Amino acid sequence: MSANERSKHITQGIARSPNRAMFYALGYEKADFDKPMIGIANGHSTITPCNAGLQPLADAASAAIKAAGGNPQMFGTPTISDGMAMGTEGMKYSLISREVIADCIETCVQGQWMDGVLVIGGCDKNMPGGMIALARTNVPGIYVYGGTIKPGKWKGEDLSIVSAFEAVGSYMAGKMSEEDFEGIECNACPTTGSCGGMYTANTMSSSFEALGMSLLYSSTMANPDGEKIDSTAESARVLVEAVRKNIRPRDIITRRSIENAVALMMATGGSTNGVLHYLAIAHAAEVEWTLDDFERIRRKVPVICDLKPSGHYMAVDLHRVGGVPQVLKLLLNAGLIHGDCLTITGRTLGEELADIPDSPAAGQTVIRPLEKALYDEGHLAILKGNLAPDGAVAKISGLKNPVIQGPARVFDDEASAMDAILSDKIKPGDVLVLRYLGPRGGPGMPEMLAPTSAIVGRGLGESVGFITDGRFSGGTWGMVVGHVTPEAYEGGTIALVKEGDLITIDAHRLLLQLDVDEAEIEARRKAWRQPPPRYTRGVLGKFAQLARPASEGAVTG
Repeated sequence: MSANERSKHITQGIARSPNRAMFYALGYEKADFDKPMIGIANGHSTITPCNAGLQPLADAASAAIKAAGGNPQMFGTPTISDGMAMGTEGMKYSLISREVIADCIETCVQGQWMDGVLVIGGCDKNMPGGMIALARTNVPGIYVYGGTIKPGKWKGEDLSIVSAFEAVGSYMAGKMSEEDFEGIECNACPTTGSCGGMYTANTMSSSFEALGMSLLYSSTMANPDGEKIDSTAESARVLVEAVRKNIRPRDIITRRSIENAVALMMATGGSTNGVLHYLAIAHAAEVEWTLDDFERIRRKVPVICDLKPSGHYMAVDLHRVGGVPQVLKLLLNAGLIHGDCLTITGRTLGEELADIPDSPAAGQTVIRPLEKALYDEGHLAILKGNLAPDGAVAKISGLKNPVIQGPARVFDDEASAMDAILSDKIKPGDVLVLRYLGPRGGPGMPEMLAPTSAIVGRGLGESVGFITDGRFSGGTWGMVVGHVTPEAYEGGTIALVKEGDLITIDAHRLLLQLDVDEAEIEARRKAWRQPPPRYTRGVLGKFAQLARPASEGAVTG
């Protein structure tokens, strides 16, 4: 059913039923029933600075929808602050919130038979959750990112939330004064907006520009700035027009447009979480996409943006020198993305980029030309081997040598690993193994920003390996490998590792290997028993039962 047919069906249904009385209670007039019903999935909350500045955007979207001839219907979606939940049991709810957000939006859009939906979100899982819902419902939709936070400052240095996590490790190691520790903690997050480097929120929002589901420039704007409100209003106007033209998400989200999004992630040094989330988005859009596709794109797209966590600059710096459109224009000119993909504006990506300069302004060092890339290939490598026969994800940017072989230091929970790191029990050359943290075993695949930041803060980022069946924050860098599949709870080889076993991480060979005789591994496998589930009820219990492996996006539906 087309959007116009759907709208007519809804309008006629309302006209013939007493349900219209409830719309009159909301201030509707008879003429309003000839207008499209446009949902606004509003992620505003005061839980986190990522989402605390969204209400002005939602209000601007509502006014713009009315002005464009639509009926705005606002409803709320939840969020979990990854930064605030990090290192606690609450972190297990983070990935689960992606599914909850998608379910909430799908429920409201389909239950209320909306003609289109504008999704507004800020924190990490708001973006993939919203995009999964847009792909599922397949009514005309657009994503509006709430905007990035502005950098904090301490003694002339730019700060982000990751600065605070890394300061813990430095302070505990005696490498930082109490004055600097408190100064960083108090100044890391000065405004509303999402974490300011090319971490997960900015990775996903930036990729949505390349995907064609968000307006150009929108992902690198700072939340407090007036241009963010203007962009939101324009997004609303574009959406109402897309409803009239019946431009749907699955017209836009295709295999080729996902290639564009992943190419942008590689070029900007984006988060490992983008791998998990694009597997899930592709699943929702019924697009064929696997881990091997990420590796295919990685091999041909260089890292050309010098952005945190492994680089020097913040998202606002990228915006200042041309933003995502400038990066896309470089990739388009090099034949690394598809310019013929449709966008939500009704124009192709190539048409949208037509007026973007072929090169960024001279003198800036945020965006490099391709011939002077930071890395000749992408930074998100898919590793396989007997430790991860179904794949694992390594982030190899910022490393002088992405190869390590060392003894396993094995932990079945994050807290005990943190204790070992902070008490100097982890030495250069060690390989930390954190397990039973996968989609089903965690449950919820929590992020490991606290231990990785503690390692970096203690000066061990280049010399200590770290593998897990859980996830890593977008703010993580170092010799880290996550999303190990099969996970420990399912009897994956990671469950069979013993303290002191030699492990090889070799990004050059795309290898994650337990260097133990195969006969010994099989003997351990026969002796292994699945532990009881950590949760059997509630949201965590449901996710533990329903979640697919990380190699399939950890989706539930």
